[in-house]
Amino acid sequence: MKETNEKDIDQIFAEGTLIDKALKQAVQEAILQHKKAGNPIAVWREGEIAWIKPEEISEAA
Repeated sequence: MKETNEKDIDQIFAEGTLIDKALKQAVQEAILQHKKAGNPIAVWREGEIAWIKPEEISEAA
């Protein structure tokens, strides 16, 4: 049986907040994994692709 504090999947998608938080956390973890592995990341800057060196990746990314 579903707990009362558990949200219905339709409600989660309608609100979007939990999804946004999960995506933000996943991106932060991926960026830090790139930094730890010594790999650059690609970003979009001023209409072009730019590469950020691992040593320039912020820990607070």
